[in-house]
Amino acid sequence: MLADDYGNLYIYKNKDFSFTKYDSLGKQLGKMMLTVPYKVQSVQNPLSLALFSENAQEMKFVDQNMNEIQKIDFRQKFGFIKIAYAEDLQQLWLLDDSTKRLIQYNFRNDTTINSYPFDISFDDLMDLLVFENKVYILTRKHIRIYSLKFEKLFEAPIENGKRFRRENDVILVVADNSILKYNPEKGMIKIFEDKEAQIVDKNILSYFEIKANKLYLYNLEKIKETKQQTEPETKQVTPPVPESPSEQPAGTEVERTDVEKKESEEKAPDNTLQKLMEDTAKVQAAGV
Repeated sequence: MLADDYGNLYIYKNKDFSFTKYDSLGKQLGKMMLTVPYKVQSVQNPLSLALFSENAQEMKFVDQNMNEIQKIDFRQKFGFIKIAYAEDLQQLWLLDDSTKRLIQYNFRNDTTINSYPFDISFDDLMDLLVFENKVYILTRKHIRIYSLKFEKLFEAPIENGKRFRRENDVILVVADNSILKYNPEKGMIKIFEDKEAQIVDKNILSYFEIKANKLYLYNLEKIKETKQQTEPETKQVTPPVPESPSEQPAGTEVERTDVEKKESEEKAPDNTLQKLMEDTAKVQAAGV
């Protein structure tokens, strides 16, 4: 699950390859049914969402109504693309596993701008980000930062890394139940954590988590106030998560069998937040 900066929620289900968008109240705004697995890069710009499929060797761009607006096929031009990163609305960065190269590609005019030798291990690769001539590589267990000349600039262990998020010049890593910020001087700093959470994420206004089949929102300013009250200015530690969320939890916690869930889904309309929570529980069951 991901959240955009307008408070909309997006759920990608590994079980049936569906990608669904909801507003903050749980009303369904759009849905795509995909035929192969895709990785959703980011939803920060809801007008153009980027999805990459290693299986299909293609990237799709989707608009705010979940309609496909462009598709880029890599099979005819490149070897085997392991992962792709859309820098903007005209440039992609591609890691080609067959040639061990990092490729800067302008898909608007179908030209390769640059190609760099990048002989790294592609095993367990989770995400790629390129920013200010630095290449950020995320695996489940590590974050590594390289220059475009393939010089390793930084490496740190990460537990269950999932994806990058960039906010202006700040690079964040979203893991299973924590969010970390890269600090060039101090390394990786946890800015949010809840070991009991199933999913955590962040937009410009809030941290949020799903825990015990409930959705919780935490105001960023209140988190900062708690941090300032509980730690000295010169010390960097993980800020405590407030005992009670800034917003009331939506949805209810219900223990049910897969059959009862199916019956409930058939009866309940798609535009309820309870349906959203049930979908999220299924995502967890599918191992996303």
